[in-house]
Amino acid sequence: MTDRSHDTNPAAEHKPAVWTGRATNRMQWLLALAGAACMALGIELAVDSAWTSGIAPLLMSVIGCVAAGLFILYGTLAFVHVAVKVDSDCVEVRCGHIGLPRRRIPLEHVVGAEFAPQVTPRQWGGWGYRWRPEQGTAVVVRRGEGIIVTLGDGRTFTVTVDDAEAAVRAIRDGLRPAGTSKPAEA
Repeated sequence: MTDRSHDTNPAAEHKPAVWTGRATNRMQWLLALAGAACMALGIELAVDSAWTSGIAPLLMSVIGCVAAGLFILYGTLAFVHVAVKVDSDCVEVRCGHIGLPRRRIPLEHVVGAEFAPQVTPRQWGGWGYRWRPEQGTAVVVRRGEGIIVTLGDGRTFTVTVDDAEAAVRAIRDGLRPAGTSKPAEA
């Protein structure tokens, strides 16, 4: 008789599939247009100025308009959308078109995940990457469903994402030890 106690179980080695999701806020494009308008005004002042009051006021106006425009553009384009990826190792959140800011949370630091049916910018003080001492950290790009990830040190990380219930299931599946099956439903 052959001893099979050392054989590997393919089901136990199976790692969860990668889950991806996003959330988008198209209204942010209007703010991006305002930022572009500020930059255009600064460039127009620099190129076609007939200011007779001196170079210092002109320079301050140009720098102010361009800086405000860049600040508004980055602040809005960075949070036009958010992409969330859950795999067997981590939860990764990337913002905007270039993926910055980015947050990578190893699943070994996660103790739980829950579905939030309604996350609003008002709860967090606006859109974007937010921190509130009593609530934790969040990436809020729109009003709607999201996930709340609880970390081992008690902190939480909230992110708005479409199909948040599936994201929570993927995170919870990643938290299960290898080879553990789903609990039976009553």
